[in-house]
Order: sequence, then C-alpha cells, then structure tokens
Amino acid sequence: MSRMSMYEKLFVYFILTALGLLLAAPFMYVISMALSSDATTSKLTFTFIPQEFHFENFVRVFTTRLNFGQFLWNSIILVFFSMIGQVFVSSLVAYAFARLRAPGKEIIFVILLSTMMIPSEVTLIPQFILFRKLDWINTLLPMIVPNFFGGAYNIFLLRQFITRVPVELDEAAQIDGLGFFGIYVRIILPLIRPALVAVAIFTFIWNWGAFFGPLIYINDIDKMPLALGVQILSATNSAGQIPPWNLVMVGALVLTVPMVVVYFFGQRFMDQLSLTSGSLGIK
Repeated sequence: MSRMSMYEKLFVYFILTALGLLLAAPFMYVISMALSSDATTSKLTFTFIPQEFHFENFVRVFTTRLNFGQFLWNSIILVFFSMIGQVFVSSLVAYAFARLRAPGKEIIFVILLSTMMIPSEVTLIPQFILFRKLDWINTLLPMIVPNFFGGAYNIFLLRQFITRVPVELDEAAQIDGLGFFGIYVRIILPLIRPALVAVAIFTFIWNWGAFFGPLIYINDIDKMPLALGVQILSATNSAGQIPPWNLVMVGALVLTVPMVVVYFFGQRFMDQLSLTSGSLGIK
C-alpha cells in the first residue's frame, strides 16, 4: 500500500509539474522576447529559451517617443485611489447592512445584489453621457470615482464576514462608550482584515490591468494608464512596419509582474480568509 501511495504521489507531482511548465511557457517566451536585441526583433527570430540578455531594454522602454513612465504613474494613481475607495466604502456599507436597523434594508440589499446581473454594456452609454456632462472625459475620474460607491460583490463578501462577528462585541463596546463608527473602526475592521486585503487585491488586479475603461474615456496619450500604453507602444506608424516587440514585451512584464507579486504576498491573507471563513462558519 505504501509503494502504491508513493507511485500515486509521483504521478500527481508529474502531472502538476507538466501543467505548471505548460502554463509558464508563454511567460517564459515573453521574457525571452523582452531580452532580445533590436536585430532579433526586426528578423522575428525569437527563441523560447533566452539566448540574449539585453537588460538595457528595461531602461530603453522609458526613453521611447512615448512617455512610458507617465503610463506607469497614471496606473499607480488609478490603483491607489481605487483601492482606498473600494475598501473603505464597501466595508462601511457592508457594516451598515450587517449591523444597523433600517426599514427596507433587506429589499435594498437584494436590489444591490441584483445589479451584479446587469451587463456592463447596458450601462456604458448612460455612464458615458453622465461623465461627459460632468466634464470628466479625458480624465481618470470615470475609473476612480465609481470605486467610492463600493462594489456589490465586495459589499456582499464583507457583509458575510461582519454578520459572523459576535454581536456581543458590539454591545461591550457600546457599554464602553463607542458609537457605531467607533465600533466599525476599532472592532469590525481588525476582525475582517483578511477580507479587506482580499478586496484590496481584487481591486488592484482589476484596475492595474484596466483597458476598456481608459480606451473609452481617455483621449490624450499622456493620461493613459499602463495597459493602454502597452497597446499604444505596439502600434506602428506605417503598414508593414514591425513593432518593437522587445520593448512591448518589457511593457507587458511591467504590467504583469506587479499583479503576480501582489497576489504572492497577499496569498497569506487569502489563506487566512479561508481559515477565518471556516472559524466563523461562513459557507
């Protein structure tokens, strides 16, 4: 039985390793292209395993005709304020749905959840007209401000955690003189920290790779975030001209690596999220 168990483990490890290598293959090819020379790029003779190591490409991408550093800065601004708005407002609204008593609260919560079933294409034109009347077109505001109204899924997730926090903690805090907002800050937020980190990670990944929203609302190149900037970098001025694929892949790495790093360091909190869900009885 022990020999069969060992063989089964080896088989599982082999399958997982093969799948891991298969999924990592495109990323390896991107790295190889990013380290290639201009001559290799013009001939399109890229190799799967890196044969050239032109690390200066990671510096050259910031000295092209496009202000790639501005793309990066725009994405940082977009992500920073989006995370603040989404985490703060979603947790505050979730706390209100979980703890406060108000007539029609359950009906409002059902209406909130029903908004997740509305396709974004349905509200695209009304939103564009609204933002145009507010004179927000060609700014980052159409992507930042909606985060300060929370997200239906994030509110639902945080509400589920808050409802599992014992009400006795709130009552004890009220005896000590804390109000609703004090309980929210000093009691609720520390206890749902893994869920808050999960919401922050989701918001970061969604906004760091944002493409469709900036494509619709932003016209000036200097105001575009990184995802749209990489697409602009791959564009050429004339037919038949080969884009600088080595620099484009550098931009793709700059776009991809932060999301991987954030998820890697946030994995600890994601594990705590699942453990906390089990300890609080969340299903």
